[in-house]
Amino acid sequence: MLLTAAGLALAAPAMAADMAGAGHGDSGTTTRSEDATRVADWIAGSGDNHALPYIIIDKKGAALFLFDAQGKALGQAPVLIGKALGDEATPGIGTKNLAEIGPAEKTTPAGRYLAKFGLAAGKQRVLWVDYATSVALHPIPKGNPKERRRVRMLSPEIDDNRITFGCINVPRAMYGKSIGPLFRGKGGYVYILPDSKPLEDVFPRLRVQAAMTGGAS
Repeated sequence: MLLTAAGLALAAPAMAADMAGAGHGDSGTTTRSEDATRVADWIAGSGDNHALPYIIIDKKGAALFLFDAQGKALGQAPVLIGKALGDEATPGIGTKNLAEIGPAEKTTPAGRYLAKFGLAAGKQRVLWVDYATSVALHPIPKGNPKERRRVRMLSPEIDDNRITFGCINVPRAMYGKSIGPLFRGKGGYVYILPDSKPLEDVFPRLRVQAAMTGGAS
């Protein structure tokens, strides 16, 4: 989560085989959950990304999956996300200062977002996922060393990846070498999977895919 809607991004903080149950392996690598696979198949099959690159964020697995405009899987990585469980952003949270944000408000909201690069406070360029709620995607910021964000990101556990005010922290190398070049210009889509909401409530078009698949079988 950023300082305000104008943002202080710095204050917030290759494709593996499909496996049931997302998470981090012993080596810190990420695995793709059934929900993430289902969303990836839907996007590729329907063209929902409108020929733009896209990212799937699996909050339950604290994992990121990156795809090019044609739906080719380019990579995956662990991420840090909002400290609180929840799929909604508190109304007006984008205008709050960090000190005004309560523990339960530190969520990374689920949904489909058209993300574009822009400036945050201090002229820092970030990938704005949802400007209105001050949610951005960016590398681990320089901040409180006691938060041990890099250690959290690399650990095999998932629960310790919840540490930010709502922003999505990603590995710096992936951000600079892959996400930056892909999303520069027209941007791309970010699909954030829910913590507790039904997947179809967050992505209603999945129902169409399910109906078509059922009809085909």
